[in-house]
Amino acid sequence: MPAPVDRNLVRIGKERVESVSATDFPGHHPGESHHWDLARFRDHLRVQLNWLSPSALEFDLVGVDASVANALRRIVIAEVPTVAIEDVYIWNNTSIVQDEVLAQRLGLIPLAIDPRKLEMKNPSSEGPTDLDTVVFSLVARCERRRDVKRGETDTDKIWSGVQVLSSDLEFSPRGAQEALFAGSLPRPAVPDILVAKMRGGQEIVAELHCNKGVGKDHAKWSPVATASYRLLPTIRIDSPIPPALHSKFQACFPPGVVDVSSGELRIADARRDTVSREVLRHPEFEGKVTLGRVRDHFIFNLESAGQYAPQELVPEALRVLVTKVQQVRAALQAVGP
Repeated sequence: MPAPVDRNLVRIGKERVESVSATDFPGHHPGESHHWDLARFRDHLRVQLNWLSPSALEFDLVGVDASVANALRRIVIAEVPTVAIEDVYIWNNTSIVQDEVLAQRLGLIPLAIDPRKLEMKNPSSEGPTDLDTVVFSLVARCERRRDVKRGETDTDKIWSGVQVLSSDLEFSPRGAQEALFAGSLPRPAVPDILVAKMRGGQEIVAELHCNKGVGKDHAKWSPVATASYRLLPTIRIDSPIPPALHSKFQACFPPGVVDVSSGELRIADARRDTVSREVLRHPEFEGKVTLGRVRDHFIFNLESAGQYAPQELVPEALRVLVTKVQQVRAALQAVGP
């Protein structure tokens, strides 16, 4: 009879090692009770805005599991809808940029269009409507300036329209779109994106159709340039550091993390630590310091691509997350007890 198999061990060569199975799943930490409690969740949940700029923000999300934080990050990247150029109808293109490359470059231009005012385009519909499609026109020509001086060599002074920029896209309203977008007409979110360069006599004439979509279908619909988080670092001094080593200990961390100005060594701001773990390379600090992270304190950084103001991204992602939860709840209720 074969020996019973220990499912917690795997034999590799002549060594017995622990298997890859583990109990690392949301809400479970060995030796700790993390049963769901709404009152405890309310007491510990905290959201704090650290800084905000016209294009980016940083905030702390405290008191949630990593699965929740990562779901929020992934939804911001891939499931918050935006509007992007989907179809490019090129009537004339005599520039050196091929039609396919030109269409690809145009599609990646972020557009300042409120997606909540449009519907998702139905693939089975016969054609675009003013409810699901926004149209831009692009007419760019490179022509010789009339006031060029003899012997001039600067191409920008010889030719007009040398650079085709995203600002050259003009909104062409259809149906009731003038009233729909009153006060905030559709436009490129960034006006100075270079699309192509041309020389005398060249031109680009095209019509661009924009539709609503999400980043998981194509990156052009993603509303963020970056969306990331990190855990709050912790640094604990376990035993005194000799004064002669204060400067060396301080140099193991980024500026501002360790303070020795008062003659005593103290951790001034662990948040600034980049978790390089440089201090662990030096034997003189062995056993004197413990590095860790607060596992439910997430520092989020979001940079908007221009379709949304940065402070709008998280509320939009939460709406998507709530919709997903409602769909799962409805599915479970449909299954029955």
